[in-house]
Amino acid sequence: MAALLLAAGCRSQRPAGLDPSRYEGKIRVACIGDSITYGAGIEDRETHSYPAVLGQLLGERFEVRNFGVSGATLLKNGDHPYWTQPEFEAATRFGPDVVIIKLGTNDSKPQNWKRSAEFARDLTDMVAHFERLPSRPRIWLCLPVPAYEERWGINDDVIGRQVIPLIAQVADKKRVPVIDLYDALSGRPDLFPDKIHPDAAGAKRMAQTIRDALLAVR
Repeated sequence: MAALLLAAGCRSQRPAGLDPSRYEGKIRVACIGDSITYGAGIEDRETHSYPAVLGQLLGERFEVRNFGVSGATLLKNGDHPYWTQPEFEAATRFGPDVVIIKLGTNDSKPQNWKRSAEFARDLTDMVAHFERLPSRPRIWLCLPVPAYEERWGINDDVIGRQVIPLIAQVADKKRVPVIDLYDALSGRPDLFPDKIHPDAAGAKRMAQTIRDALLAVR
């Protein structure tokens, strides 16, 4: 798919991974996202959501927090903008050293994607918001996971052919790395019980992919 090739081109400019020795104390990781980040549908999500598993994989030097909001959009004028949620303010106050942004799935809904012309601007603004924090975090943008059915208005064709290229463009413009969760979970509908949300095994695959990106594991 052309969209994924575009994103892969951006992803190929791979930066050095985090060096824990350059940080004092805990390395604070903020996971920004929607219900997939939150861990909707996962039994004992406090242990098995992707941010929880990521914290386990990264170890004691890291403090990983889950700031996922079910239904959240990246679009400021979406039907449930992340910008207006308490979790956005909490993530800002957290003073993260690392920010992982995984939004875009809910933006593919028709009532939201009619504002597609605003998506790149709003994503650029979110990256800039976190860049301005005193903690000067490093930021990674995630490509959304696949949607294996059109449900609740979520549309995989929109995600793959329109949302993903825009994320890649912003990543290139802002010089931030991309984590390709779309590719990591492609061809695995068995990991999506409701065809939209990954189960615990899917969340673990997400966490492993993100861990490898943060630490530049090849």
